[in-house]
Amino acid sequence: MGLPFLDSFSAAAGRGVWHADELGLADAQVVATGHAALDAELPGGGWPVGAMTELLQGTPEAHVWRLLLPALGQAVQARGGPVVLIGAPYEPCGPSLAAQGLPVEALMWVRSEAASARLWACEQALRCADVAAVLAWLPQARVGELRRLQLAAAQHEVLLFVCRPESAAQGASPARLRLQVESCEADSSQIELRILKRRGPPLAAPVMLPARNERMAALLAAARLRRKLRLQQQGTAVPMGEASSSATVVRIDVWKGGPNALDRIAVVA
Repeated sequence: MGLPFLDSFSAAAGRGVWHADELGLADAQVVATGHAALDAELPGGGWPVGAMTELLQGTPEAHVWRLLLPALGQAVQARGGPVVLIGAPYEPCGPSLAAQGLPVEALMWVRSEAASARLWACEQALRCADVAAVLAWLPQARVGELRRLQLAAAQHEVLLFVCRPESAAQGASPARLRLQVESCEADSSQIELRILKRRGPPLAAPVMLPARNERMAALLAAARLRRKLRLQQQGTAVPMGEASSSATVVRIDVWKGGPNALDRIAVVA
């Protein structure tokens, strides 16, 4: 009986081998990000479940909700449990999040300034079967501590997002996926996402996403139109360049009467 040719082994083995110049396939479940341009650049086409995704930012909460809301809403619907926020810098705006698919009752906010307490709460949340996702702000976390969180997320198959400062990009991280999130300097209506780590080749250009969802963009456009019509009715000419130099503040009802980081929206007139 003849032996199979070496070429047969090579062809069979090659089908299961990831090449570094190709975008890797997901080796676990993923949740679509809700942003087609970003999904196209991520292994499996979404956020990895049971693995850490690290978000590096210049300011603690810049664009986090815009980026993560679609996936968090999906996770709540699929698992039925809450999204646990650990160390969030501001109280989330319940009505705003609910309008975008994340109900207020699905949020659990853990407040603590102590780094050790945040890490402990994050690990406990990951080990809870009822939790749909964990979003933690851990600016002082060390590699060993992050590795422990990564292991807990893998064991219990939970979505885990960790927000850290931009300076952490220079250090090692056990995160499966690392993104740098920042506003586009050339166009403030866009978000720049630089993929620093993924299973695939380096991404030469950042992924661009709109900084506001379609509903908010429509609201802003309607506000500009109303103001223009009002000025025309009053016989007042709209000065050139005024749209970029003035703003009208629209107040949203404060959720539960407490301090709210998102209860005011600056609407460019």
